[in-house]
Amino acid sequence: MRKRLFFISMVTIIVLSGCVSQQSENNNGLIKSDVDIKQLVSDYSSGNIEDQSASINSMQLIVTNQDNTQLTYALPEDEFFVSIAPYVEQTHPCATHSLTGCRGELVNKEFEVYIEDSEGNVIRDDKLTSNSHGFIDLWLPRNKEYRISITQNEKTVESKFSTFESDDTCITTMQLT
Repeated sequence: MRKRLFFISMVTIIVLSGCVSQQSENNNGLIKSDVDIKQLVSDYSSGNIEDQSASINSMQLIVTNQDNTQLTYALPEDEFFVSIAPYVEQTHPCATHSLTGCRGELVNKEFEVYIEDSEGNVIRDDKLTSNSHGFIDLWLPRNKEYRISITQNEKTVESKFSTFESDDTCITTMQLT
């Protein structure tokens, strides 16, 4: 009887530890794309989610929880995220955008943003407001080259960038003059 009880206890422990192990694997792996990724990125970028850190590269959103576990979300196959911090006096070097850590100079400011692709098609021609971190977040078609013009208070900057897999998601080199 004791052997049987011991055996049942051991099987239960093994099964439960397998479940815990599987749960940890799922928390460190690629998450299913049933999440509204654009809304999630927006929530991190706007500061609506504060207990975690989040960065975004050309292919995925990487969230690090307080216990240092990472969740990784695939980005849309046809869209590229880029965040631009126009500046007048202060900037910082950046390649992979930290949605929760990067800070731009011009917070909650309105800009005229004009973007066209390499074929001359107008992609954006809008007034956009930088977020509380001083960045303008954009979702653009992937695998293209763009020309961008940003204007604020009669100061303008023009630049080129692209949205290929190896490209940066953080642009902090656009000084308004």
